[in-house]
Amino acid sequence: MRGRRSAVILLPFAALLARGTPAAAQEAAPAPYRPGLGDLMTMTIQPRHVKLALAGKAGNWGYAAFELGDLQEAFDRAAGVWPAWRSIPVGEMMRSVLKDPMAALAGAIKAKDAQRFAAAYQQLTAACNSCHQAADRAAIVIRVPESDVFPDQDFRPAPP
Repeated sequence: MRGRRSAVILLPFAALLARGTPAAAQEAAPAPYRPGLGDLMTMTIQPRHVKLALAGKAGNWGYAAFELGDLQEAFDRAAGVWPAWRSIPVGEMMRSVLKDPMAALAGAIKAKDAQRFAAAYQQLTAACNSCHQAADRAAIVIRVPESDVFPDQDFRPAPP
C-alpha cells in the first residue's frame, strides 16, 4: 500500500516535468555559433593565403589554383557572416579590394608564370593590409611568408 501511495503522489510531478521539458530544452539551447571576423580570418583566410604563396613559390600551379579557389570561398564566407563590422561594410570592401588581385593571381597561375604570380601575390597582400587599415586595424599586417609553416605538407608539384 505504501508503494502505491508514493507512486500516486509522484505522478503529478512526473507529468509536470514531462510537460516542461521541451520548453526548458528550447530555452536552454545555445545560440548558433557565429565566429568572429578575426576568428574567420585566422582559421580560414590566413592559412590559405600562406598555402597559396607556398604553392606558387614551389611552382605547383594545380595546387595554387585549388588554394586560390578556397581562398576566394573563405573570403566569400567571411563577407557573408560579417557583411558589416562596426559600421564598416566589410563584405563590400573585401569584394572591391580583392577583385583585381584575385584575377591577377588566377591569370598568373593559368600562365604558370612565377614572376607574375609573385607580383600578383604582393598585390593581394597589399590589398589585405589596405582593408585592415580602412577598418582601423592597421596593427594587423600581412606579409609574404618567409618560411613554410606547414611542415607536414609538401608544396612541390606531384611527380607525373
